[in-house]
Amino acid sequence: MSFRDQVKYIQDLKRFEWKMNPKDKDEFKMFLKREKDEEEFDTISMGKLKLLYEKYYLNREKKNFDHIFKKN
Repeated sequence: MSFRDQVKYIQDLKRFEWKMNPKDKDEFKMFLKREKDEEEFDTISMGKLKLLYEKYYLNREKKNFDHIFKKN
């Protein structure tokens, strides 16, 4: 993974910080501090960040608004 991917994951997860359980929130805050120092994550940290990303960002429910825009 590159530094660019790391920044993308962190930026996407910032919107979901309020939803995180306390353990995940503490881990995410650690990632934010390390990202602020522009430190590139090792493979273990990047793996943990990807798990948070998959847990909170990728599993979002997609709302269906077709009934609003449907023409009769």
